[in-house]
Amino acid sequence: MGQRCSLVHVTKLRSDTERTVRTILEAAERTFSRNPAASMEQVAEAAGVARTTVHRRFTSRDALIDAMAAWATRRFAEAVESAYTTTAPVPVTLHQVTANVLRVKIDWGYAMSRTTSRDPEVARVHSEVRGRCDEMFRRARDAGLLRADADLDWVRRVYYALIHEAATGPDEDLDADALATRLVDTLLHGFGASAGRWAM
Repeated sequence: MGQRCSLVHVTKLRSDTERTVRTILEAAERTFSRNPAASMEQVAEAAGVARTTVHRRFTSRDALIDAMAAWATRRFAEAVESAYTTTAPVPVTLHQVTANVLRVKIDWGYAMSRTTSRDPEVARVHSEVRGRCDEMFRRARDAGLLRADADLDWVRRVYYALIHEAATGPDEDLDADALATRLVDTLLHGFGASAGRWAM
């Protein structure tokens, strides 16, 4: 009985710690998005915790920002994996992956901008996501949604650029689903009056 109570206590402490860390990370995202030069004290105030609590969890401002980037990167990977499937029609999968990624990019814009390819974990996650995208666009080409001669590397790079623009653009009245609909339509249909190629 005593051991069970101890395990419950430890689990509760761990859960409380995780909630506190998430609260601090979310407050830091809001604070640094408004003011990139904000202090740890300002983050603590935004999180509603004592300054010592922030310093106990994160030894420095750089350590806090690194933790934010790592957290956002994990959310980014989860966003793709939770939406990606080979059983749904390609347009459905493409829309859901896009909407999920946009939510992370919008909610964690500052943290995502701080990720660096020098971090092995960040590099690994982005490599896996790139693989998923390539597979998704191969399926789109096979389904006739993309031209048979489409350069899939270029398609992915354009897709990434559209996601960046959608996540950082001025369309504050649109939610992630509406932005995803616009983005996927742009990717697959563009703005041309005709699907055919025009001569130079």
